[in-house]
Amino acid sequence: MMLGYLLALRDIPVIVLEKHRDFNRDFRGDTVHPSTLELMAELGLLEEFLKLPHQELTSVSGIFGDFRFQGPDFRTLPTRCKFIALVPQWDFLNFLADKARELPGFQLLMEHEATDLVFDGQRVAGVKLSSPEGSEKIRSHLVVACDGRHSTVRKAARLPIEEVGVPIDVLWFRISRHPNDPDQLLGNVNYGSGLILINRGEYFQAGLIIRKGSFEDLKCAGLPSFQRHIRKIAPYLRDRLREIESWEQVKLLSVQINRLKRWYLPGLLCLGDAAHAMSPAGGVGINLAIQDAVAAANLLTIPLREGKASECALSRVQRRREFPARVTQALQVNAHRAFQKVFENTGPLKAPWQLRLVSQLPGLPRLLARVIGIGIRPEHIQEPVKVNSPKRRLVRFAAGAAVVACAVVIVKAQVRNSQCLQA
Repeated sequence: MMLGYLLALRDIPVIVLEKHRDFNRDFRGDTVHPSTLELMAELGLLEEFLKLPHQELTSVSGIFGDFRFQGPDFRTLPTRCKFIALVPQWDFLNFLADKARELPGFQLLMEHEATDLVFDGQRVAGVKLSSPEGSEKIRSHLVVACDGRHSTVRKAARLPIEEVGVPIDVLWFRISRHPNDPDQLLGNVNYGSGLILINRGEYFQAGLIIRKGSFEDLKCAGLPSFQRHIRKIAPYLRDRLREIESWEQVKLLSVQINRLKRWYLPGLLCLGDAAHAMSPAGGVGINLAIQDAVAAANLLTIPLREGKASECALSRVQRRREFPARVTQALQVNAHRAFQKVFENTGPLKAPWQLRLVSQLPGLPRLLARVIGIGIRPEHIQEPVKVNSPKRRLVRFAAGAAVVACAVVIVKAQVRNSQCLQA
C-alpha cells in the first residue's frame, strides 16, 4: 500500500490487489515505530495520521522472573515522534488507501487474489488472479510481491529461500484491560514461557511465547491448564482469564525467519515478508517492510517512468535493503537463542546476574530505542534521481579522474624509488 501510494504520487500508474473484502484481521502487527512516523511527517500526513485511535508507547519495561528491567526508552530519539504508536493495522491500511485513492493513477482492487504469474519468455509480465467475477489476467511492466511470508507470488517465481531455525511460536488472544493495569509494561517472562501484552485501549492483545511445536500439547492438557499457566505468569490477570472460553479464541503464529537469496526476476520484485520474513521480536516487521517500500519508490521511479525497470535497477533495491534485513534478523535470532534457556525451567525464574548487570548500563535504553525505533539504515522520502543523469555522470567522471591521478602519482613515486635503489 505504501509503495503504491508513493509511486502514484509520482504519476506512475499502480494497481494494488487485496484478496480480502476488507483489511480487518485480528492479531496483525500494529506497532508503528518512530522511523515510520518520520516518513508520515515527510509526506505531510503525520498530524492527520495521529488522529486515528492509537496508544503511545514512550518506553518499554518487562519482568524477568523476580526482576523488573527497563527496556528501550524512545523519549531520547532524534525524531519528531518519540514513541511507538500502537495503531490497528486495518486503520493504517485504510488511511493509506484513502489517501492513495485521491490520486488519478492509483487503483485498489479488493477481493482480487493473485494466484500465479504471467510470463513472456523469461520475463514476468503480469499476474493471474481470481475475483468475484472469475479468473483474469493483469499485465504490467513490474510486479511487486508484498503478499507476506507465505507469498503465492514468490512460490510461483520459484525463488530460492534460505530458512533460519526459530525455537518459538506465539499464541495470540485477547483479554480485557483495566485502567490500573501496568501501562508501559510489555511482557512477563516466568514459568518456562513469556507473555506479551500490547495495550489496545479497552483490551490487551496478548501473546504467549511457547516452545515451537508445543501448541498441540497445550491443547491436550486442556483450557483450564492454559489459563492457570497464564495466571502464574501474570497474577493481575487472574479475574479475566474466564474470557478465554475456547481454543477458537487462541490463534497460533508459527514464527519464521527466512530470506530470499535473490529478491527479483526480470519484471518481478519481492518486498517485506515476501523477501525476508521477520520474527515478531521488537515488532519491527511492518516498519522494515515500509522502509523497503520507500527505498523501492526512490530507486525505481525513474526506471519505471522510462519503461526500463531492468534487473540492474531491481538489484539496487535488494542491495539497499538486504543489509538492514540481515542485521535485524541476526539480532532476532540471538534474542531467540537467549530465550531458549527460559523453556528449560518451568518453575519460578530468577534473573541471571548477566541481565541484572547489563540492565544497569546507563546508555542501554537509548541504544535499544535507536535499534528498535529507528532501525538499521532508515529510509527517507526522496525526489527520484536519474541513475545516469548528467550530474551523476560528471561526479563519476571526476571521481574516476581523481583515482587515475592518484594511481599515476603512486606509479611515478615507485619509479623514482626504484631508480634511487639502482643508483
